[in-house]
Amino acid sequence: MPVSFANIPQDWRMPLYWVETDPSMAGYPTSRLPAVLYGYMNPSGATATADVPVAVPSSAEARKLFGYGSMLDAMCEWFFKGNNAQELWCMPIAEPTGNAAVGNITVTHVPTAAGVASVYIAGRKVTAAVVADDTMGEVASSICAAINADPSMPLTASQATTDAVIVTLTCKWKGIEGNDIDVRFNYGGTLAAERMPEGLTVTITKPTGGTGSPVLDTAISNMGDEPYEYCGTGFTDSTSLAALDAEYGFSDDGRWGWLRQLYGHVFGAYRGTYAALMLYGPDNNSGVISLMGVEVNSPTPVWCWAAAYCAKAARALLNDPARPLQTLKLTGCLPAPKHQRFKMKELNALSGVGIATQRVDGDGVPAIARETTCYQKNLYSQGDDAYELVTTLATLAALFRSQRQAITSKFPRHKLANDGTRFGAGQAIVTPKIIKAELIAQYRVDEFLGRVENAVLYKKNLIVERDAQSATRVNILYPPDLVNQLRIFAVLAQFRLQYDRGIDQNI
Repeated sequence: MPVSFANIPQDWRMPLYWVETDPSMAGYPTSRLPAVLYGYMNPSGATATADVPVAVPSSAEARKLFGYGSMLDAMCEWFFKGNNAQELWCMPIAEPTGNAAVGNITVTHVPTAAGVASVYIAGRKVTAAVVADDTMGEVASSICAAINADPSMPLTASQATTDAVIVTLTCKWKGIEGNDIDVRFNYGGTLAAERMPEGLTVTITKPTGGTGSPVLDTAISNMGDEPYEYCGTGFTDSTSLAALDAEYGFSDDGRWGWLRQLYGHVFGAYRGTYAALMLYGPDNNSGVISLMGVEVNSPTPVWCWAAAYCAKAARALLNDPARPLQTLKLTGCLPAPKHQRFKMKELNALSGVGIATQRVDGDGVPAIARETTCYQKNLYSQGDDAYELVTTLATLAALFRSQRQAITSKFPRHKLANDGTRFGAGQAIVTPKIIKAELIAQYRVDEFLGRVENAVLYKKNLIVERDAQSATRVNILYPPDLVNQLRIFAVLAQFRLQYDRGIDQNI
C-alpha cells in the first residue's frame, strides 16, 4: 500500500467508508506574538505578584494590578495610547533596596493677580488655581492638592508643617529610575494659554537621590518559554540590559538561540545630552535591544518613551516585519522645547553609535526617525551592521516561523530517502530534492509577501543535503536575501537657468 495513513490500520476489515483528515497541505502560518512590559509596581496597593507575568487588558486593570502612579501604570497607559489591539502582558518588579527620589517646589513670591498655574509632573498636567490675596503657604497648598488629585502621578506631594511654602515631592517607589521624573510649570506656553499668575514665582528642585536597581533574574526565569515578542523595559541600567540581552540573545539559552527559537526584541529609552549619548551608545552592542535617545528636557519619563516605542514597533512589525518604522508617531510623548531638541546632524551621529532616534513631525508629535539597535561590532570588535536595524531580525523571525510551519506541517512523520529512490506515490517519504522544492516554494511565498527578493539567486545558493554521519538528518544552507527599506532618497539637483534652444524639444 503506497499511501501512508496515520490512523487507519492496514488490517481493518469492516466496511465501508472510513476517512482520516490530514491538514498538512491546508494550513497557513499563524503566530501569537504578545508584548510584555517590565516595570515597577507600587510597594503598597498593588495586587499583582512580583516577578510573575500577568495579562493586562486595559489601563484601568493595570492600575488595579500594579497600583496608581506605579511605573507600570504609566507604561500601560502609554502603550495603549499607541496600540490598543496588541495582546499585552506585564512583568511587575518589586522596588529594590535603596532610596526614593525626592524633590520639591518652593513658592518664593505671592501672586498679585488671580490665575492658574499649570504643573507638569513626568509630563502629566494638573492645574492649581490661585487668587491675588493668597499667601505663599496657600499657593503651596493648592499646588500640593492639585498634584495629589491625580492618583496616577508617579510621586506624592506633601506640605511641610514647619515651612509651608515648600511642597516636597517623593517618588512612589525606590530606585534610580525616580531621578528621571521631570517637574516644570507651563510646558504648553502661551500657545496653550499657560503662564504663571502675575507675581507668582517658584523654584523647582528636580527629584534626585533615588538609589537601587532591580534584579530581573527571577522575572526572566518566570517568563519560561512563553512567547513575548516585543519587550518594553523601563530599566536601562547595565545589569538589567545585560540580563535582557542574555534572555533575548543568540546563545543556546537565548530566545534567538537554536534551542528555544522564540525570537523577540527589546525596546527601551535613554535620556541624555548629545555628548552623553555619544559616550553611552558604544558601551552597548546588542542586536536584540533598541534604545531610543531622548533629549534631557523632554517632560515624559523614559519608561513612557519605552512603552510608546514598544507599542508602535509591535503594531507595525506584526503587520509587516520588513517595513521601516520611520514616521510612526510616539503617541503621548512630549518633546523637548524646540531649541533643546537634537539637530539632524546629531541624530545622524547618534544612529551611528547604536542609538535609535526620534524627531518631531509637523504636528508637534515625536516620531521614530530610525529604529537602530545597539549592535555595532562583531565578535572581533570590528564595525558591523548585520543587525543594525530592528527590521532585520523581525524579518528573519517571520521567515523562520513560516519555514518551520511549512516543514512541520508537511513532513511531521516522514521517512527520509536519497534522491532517485523509487517509492510509491502517496508514501510519507521525503528526499533532499523534495525538501529543496518545498523551501523554494516557501521562499516564493515570502517574496510575494514582500519579505525577500532575488529568488533565482536564492535557489542557486540553497543547499539541501543528507548529513554524512547521521542517516536521519538533513542539513540546510538557507541564504535568504532580505528585502530592504527605502530610507534615503538622494537627489542631485543639476539645475539650469535656461536649456539650450538647440536641444530637441519634441519629447
